[in-house]
Amino acid sequence: MPSLRSTVESVAIQVAMGLPEQVQRVLLRRPVVVDGLALATELQLMLRLRDLVRRPESQELPVEQGRDELVEESALVGGRQPVGAVRDLSVDGQTGPLAARLYIPSSRLGAEPAPTLMFLHGGGWVYGDLDSHDAVCRFLAEQSGVQVLAVDYRRAPEDAFPAAAEDAIAAYRWLVAHAQDVDADPARLAVGGDSAGGNLSAVVAIAAAREGLPLTFQLLVYPATDFSRRTRSRDLFGHGFFLTDEFMDQCTDWYVPNVADRTDPRASPLLESDLPAGIAPAHVVTAGFDPLRDEGEAYADLLAEHGVEVTRVRYASMIHGFFNIVGVGREATAYNREIAGVLRDALQRQGERH
Repeated sequence: MPSLRSTVESVAIQVAMGLPEQVQRVLLRRPVVVDGLALATELQLMLRLRDLVRRPESQELPVEQGRDELVEESALVGGRQPVGAVRDLSVDGQTGPLAARLYIPSSRLGAEPAPTLMFLHGGGWVYGDLDSHDAVCRFLAEQSGVQVLAVDYRRAPEDAFPAAAEDAIAAYRWLVAHAQDVDADPARLAVGGDSAGGNLSAVVAIAAAREGLPLTFQLLVYPATDFSRRTRSRDLFGHGFFLTDEFMDQCTDWYVPNVADRTDPRASPLLESDLPAGIAPAHVVTAGFDPLRDEGEAYADLLAEHGVEVTRVRYASMIHGFFNIVGVGREATAYNREIAGVLRDALQRQGERH
């Protein structure tokens, strides 16, 4: 059951982010402009409300409590999203079965093989699970007409690097081998995720190319790609815009405690010096006010330099985490609808080729 605080906060966010933008601007008085970019008014208001209710940062709490906090916070902005059907199942991980959830869009109900995205959630390899990204998976499936198979990989600090990467690759191998079990079209398989999940999706796409596994498309939403260097965007946006320096430092220390591992391409795909041929086309999404912005865009550059078909978009007014905002406001939801459209079109084109 939601707490009283969450109920009150949910109503406040829905009302505030539903106000006309002109009213929101009056309430805020002045815009936030950094690096020549203007923060979306609705997100400025959301961050102000978050400060007012003094919502704790996940890294300030015991791990399990921090995980619960992220699920609760995601529900505040995710809302209740319709979808055709949801099916809980398990897939193979590197060391044992992993919990997974299949989201079937209304347009795909039935047994006909459907385009399918294996989705890997964000959360710094420490936080996040099937529930924290339930709303966005529902939204993505329904808006794109693509099945979404969300996979719950092992997390740090209980299981440090390379556990999550190994699980992600093993889960994708399972999907290829068991496509028929989930009514997936083997010719229209994609992998994607946000933040840590974008990192793992990039790792899966490289492994799939090396192993000759079919993969049509990779959707990388503000992916983390390099543990070894500090970027200008991290200096600019490491405080005040949801994703903080402290959170990133903690997650780094827990996921890759061995400093030498931080240059391993399975942790930092931007440092991959031997990209294989045949990497699937990628769509790389970044946010203007995101500390991870520059490394995500650098990874798009790396792929393009190696002949990979890449499209990219920077949503200049957005913050890290906007991908979860599908139940309140206008601007972030509209951008997420665009992302779903890119996924739909990419797998539809592949279907037409076959």
